[in-house]
Amino acid sequence: MEASYRYTSKRANSKRGINMRLIRLALPVYVELLTAVVAVGLIDLLWVSGLGSQAVAAVTVATTTEYLALGVILAVQTGTTVLVGRRDGREPITPVIRTAWLLWAAVSLAVAVPGVLLREPLARLFTGDAVTAGLTADFYLISLAGLPVFFAQSLTDGVFKGRGDTTTPMRTALLCNALVIVLDPLFIYGLDLGVPGAAAATVLARTVTLAVALILLARRTPRDRPARANRADAVAIVRTGLPMAGDFLARSLVGMVLVEVVGGFGVVALAGYGIGTKIMLAGVMAFYALRQAAMIRTARSGDAGPALGYGLAAGLAVAAVLNVLAAPAAGLFTGDPAVAAEAAGFLHWMTLYLVPFGGLISVGGVLQASGKGSRLLTATLAGFAAQLPLAYALGAALGLTGVWLAMAAGAALTLALVAGPGLPGPVRARLSPGAWRGRRGSGPSNAPGRAPRSTRTAAGRRSGR
Repeated sequence: MEASYRYTSKRANSKRGINMRLIRLALPVYVELLTAVVAVGLIDLLWVSGLGSQAVAAVTVATTTEYLALGVILAVQTGTTVLVGRRDGREPITPVIRTAWLLWAAVSLAVAVPGVLLREPLARLFTGDAVTAGLTADFYLISLAGLPVFFAQSLTDGVFKGRGDTTTPMRTALLCNALVIVLDPLFIYGLDLGVPGAAAATVLARTVTLAVALILLARRTPRDRPARANRADAVAIVRTGLPMAGDFLARSLVGMVLVEVVGGFGVVALAGYGIGTKIMLAGVMAFYALRQAAMIRTARSGDAGPALGYGLAAGLAVAAVLNVLAAPAAGLFTGDPAVAAEAAGFLHWMTLYLVPFGGLISVGGVLQASGKGSRLLTATLAGFAAQLPLAYALGAALGLTGVWLAMAAGAALTLALVAGPGLPGPVRARLSPGAWRGRRGSGPSNAPGRAPRSTRTAAGRRSGR
């Protein structure tokens, strides 16, 4: 009886330990995502607002395009995180890192060079106003040329995360934001560079931050025996990370379609939707933080804990907070009562969307690290295939409420396909805690358990270990 009690208590303590490690990994990622993904664009918008509405529009378009470009390097970043996590302490990680840098160089050239050369037609694609298009092209000239720096920082963060360290990427993201806050007014107004000054300040801030991050990475990376980049690791990185990039790009494209759908209901509806999505983004980043934490834990130990439960709980918590803050938060972005009402209404209806969406995004990290990312992408595309026709049909019948219901239905369907009772046995096994405990190997189908301390490579200070 006493032995049974000790066993039960040990298992409970082990589960609590796993859950706390997941949370400790996720919290720095949340701060990093808010600062690296959301804050830089908002800081640029804040400082250029004094140049007029056309400058604001130009920076909005340009930073949105940059956000889409992030989806391209995401395949390399997430694939590297997973492979480094599987091998850290068990096999040399230097070949993976070197291979990832070669992929970074190829992706950077493939995106930055055409982007700079085609900046003017690209700008005209997003706006018909000649002045705004010219300012956007000026911003593109610097920001797209600086994309390799942005991509390099993303990859460096991916290596840190693969080694279980989410604190360092958070700190470097905070450093970058602090530099942008200081450099933006200097370049925009002090040097009288205007809109291009905002791009130059951001690129310079990212360059300084990258230099700091690379120094830290060099100091903390184990000195493995000399190893070259290789084709097998390149294939593994791309194959592992591509579904995540596909999921990201698919969501971005569907978001653009929804803008067109909502725009059909008028300028007030579109403005309210734009404000609502910006407010909601701060909460949604919690889901993506959980996804990254689950991906890291699964890659490193095979056990992420109850990622689905955490995602659903996070969705419910975010929905509750947004329901309370909807009206006052919307009022911070606009003085038009009609626009504020539309934004608040959108946030209230999003309760039906955020709960399944939180669960879906969190589970995605487990699937990604277990080599089942293609199943997640398939389910995502199936959900969108149902959501978009529903948005048009229900929108025609119920107005904007129908569009919001279609979003909720799409998220619920995708979650059901990913985590429902009809899943094949192997996929469900991947989502259960402890499914991989004790296994050996480094392939996607059998993530390894922890090696004995005597055989592990020194890894320096880690977060969430």
